[in-house]
Amino acid sequence: MMSRFAVFVMLGAMLGVMLGLAACENSDATGLAGFGSGDMQGWRAPSGKRPSRAEYAAVIAACQDGALTRTRGKPLDACLAELGLRRE
Repeated sequence: MMSRFAVFVMLGAMLGVMLGLAACENSDATGLAGFGSGDMQGWRAPSGKRPSRAEYAAVIAACQDGALTRTRGKPLDACLAELGLRRE
């Protein structure tokens, strides 16, 4: 049977791993800002409305994944324009 000390060490290690994973997850939330012009301000959909955060994130993800072969290697703005977003 494990000693109490070993149990506390394992619980502490598990807590450390969980906190580490949570910290990594929160740092990924700012991933859009690090990719080109991650600011969604100033962009409009073809309808004239501003895209929601979810719509903008989906378009950014499509650009990052290389969904459009003709915009690979070009700036993010070119990909966003190709997917229908326009600057105000």
